[in-house]
Amino acid sequence: MSKSNAWIEKLKNWIFDNKVFLVFAILCIGATIVSKSPLFFVVDGVFTRIGRNTFTVLALIIPVLAGMGLNFGIVIGAIAAQIALFCTVYWGFTGFPGMLLTVAITTPLAILFGYLVGKVMNTMKGAEMIAGMILGYFTDGLYQLLFLVLIGGVIPINKTHPLIIPGGVGVRNTVDLSANMKYSLDNVSMLDILTFVAIAIGLIFLVKLLMAALKKYHLKTSDFVTVGVVGAAYAISYIPMVEAFLGVNRLKLLDGVSIILLAVALWQLYLLIKNVLIDRKKGYSWLKPMLNIALCAAVYGLTFIPELEQVMMMVKIPVLPYLLIAALCLFNRKILDTRIGQNMRTVGQSQTVATASGIDVDKTRIIAMIISTVLAGWGQLIYLQNIGAFATYGAHLQIGQFAIAALLVGGASVQKANNKQAIIGVILFHLLFIVAPQAGKMLFNNAQIGEYFRVFVSYGVIALSLAMHAWKKAKKEPEEKHEESPALPASTTPKAESSTN
Repeated sequence: MSKSNAWIEKLKNWIFDNKVFLVFAILCIGATIVSKSPLFFVVDGVFTRIGRNTFTVLALIIPVLAGMGLNFGIVIGAIAAQIALFCTVYWGFTGFPGMLLTVAITTPLAILFGYLVGKVMNTMKGAEMIAGMILGYFTDGLYQLLFLVLIGGVIPINKTHPLIIPGGVGVRNTVDLSANMKYSLDNVSMLDILTFVAIAIGLIFLVKLLMAALKKYHLKTSDFVTVGVVGAAYAISYIPMVEAFLGVNRLKLLDGVSIILLAVALWQLYLLIKNVLIDRKKGYSWLKPMLNIALCAAVYGLTFIPELEQVMMMVKIPVLPYLLIAALCLFNRKILDTRIGQNMRTVGQSQTVATASGIDVDKTRIIAMIISTVLAGWGQLIYLQNIGAFATYGAHLQIGQFAIAALLVGGASVQKANNKQAIIGVILFHLLFIVAPQAGKMLFNNAQIGEYFRVFVSYGVIALSLAMHAWKKAKKEPEEKHEESPALPASTTPKAESSTN
């Protein structure tokens, strides 16, 4: 095969593997043009939705890594979050301390639910997605029973509390968070985050010093470097101009993009200097880091376009939710370097090979499900505090559908998913959600058509992906059986037998 034909074949395979992403990207571009929505409205809406939805979508990656498919059961993590949030609001907690208590209650609940879900999944290997969906409906029934009947009917409660239905049994349809938990994470300033990080790093270093004194830990150079860098950053925060900058809880999009581009460029420059000048690695290509630096410079140059600069100056993003998203992306990458991450990958590729390697397959799958359920619970808290209210009996119902659809739109599949696909999927999926109503109004003079279309698309993306997965699986099985079946020796073939007779 010639190089040109190989390149064409590779392009065809890429288009086939990313067909959902490509179709959705075309839909988004077309709907955006047709809607004629102002640039500020679109950009502000997209970044708002990225901040409150991406964490939940990223929670889906670990089960895919472990070969459990798309976790429709993340609705159970959302239920754990809503139970915890109701408790803290009922008890009168507010702000960031109230949210920390909510997280503290959500986490053990989600761990318990994730463990139970994982046990069920292990009895239904090969049908995990169906099991997750049915478990979601089953758990929703128990949740409705708790909030409609048991609270006030069996569980003692203040019958005159604003959250309780008149009559003293059941919870109202909507839990308002505007006076207590709304923006409890969004309003945390960068200075508060830096202070918290400095205290945490300081306490960890003190523990390491104590362990080193007891000769149970050997201090490393990186320990002192980490403390020094964080200490220096905290000291710099006392400079009035720096303190004023860090005192805000929402960062201008222009500043955020500039900081990220600068950080990426400096990191690429560090890699270039380290590998080329210091380590002198043979065969190391300096072209890639140079191209990345040039790309950062080109993107930064685009921010000088007046229209774009004006929009990026007006759009502001909450700092803490975006930092949590970045932390989860890092976790999803770094877990692959751990033993449990390697076990998950092995189990996802082949349970037979994993068992032969001495890996406890069932335990590994349960851990993956616990992690996903806990992350889904935290993601639901990020989402609800940004919304400022939640429908008691319905806020959790579509979380699985929309999160899975967003992941698939980014190019993920039932067997493969990563951070990049999750983030791209959130951007495209919610871009369509923003512009579809206006596009429907412009095309058909009816915004509701756009609403129906985007819901239809979310179901359609899931259905298409599952159908393609089933088709690939059906196509792959005969090929695997053919490869596994050994060829018959020549002496046992019918022709050989007839000749000997």
